[in-house]
Amino acid sequence: MSSTIHIRRFRYPEDYEAVRNLWESIERGVRVGRSDSPEEIQKKLQRDPDLFLVAAAGDEIAGTVIGGFDGRRGTIYHLAVAKRFRNQGIGAQLMDEVESRLRAKGCVRCFLFVTVDNEQAGRFYERRGWAAAANLHPYAKDLI
Repeated sequence: MSSTIHIRRFRYPEDYEAVRNLWESIERGVRVGRSDSPEEIQKKLQRDPDLFLVAAAGDEIAGTVIGGFDGRRGTIYHLAVAKRFRNQGIGAQLMDEVESRLRAKGCVRCFLFVTVDNEQAGRFYERRGWAAAANLHPYAKDLI
């Protein structure tokens, strides 16, 4: 790919439609839900806008990652790279940047979830030093 990739903060509302379309195009691993609505994304941006990143190739969104930090632990959400930009290290660049930003905030431990149908993602994270938390079982509850 001849385009130079630039990692930058997500811009709302300018990037929203392209990012949402990217998430919806991902074959497996990214589940678009209620927390991805414009209202919820705006809430996210009020908390830590510096952890919602996009990889831009000119005016095109090539990838995204969202990091969260509660003051103690971090979480990674929605690492996604558009199909035509894959296998160029963009996912690694996004992860390097979000991990660096979390580390700078004092985050000592970070979590992420990999859907059971996405073994390729699991291998990607394992190569980057992440390990499956065999002693944890994820639980979820909708509060609203």
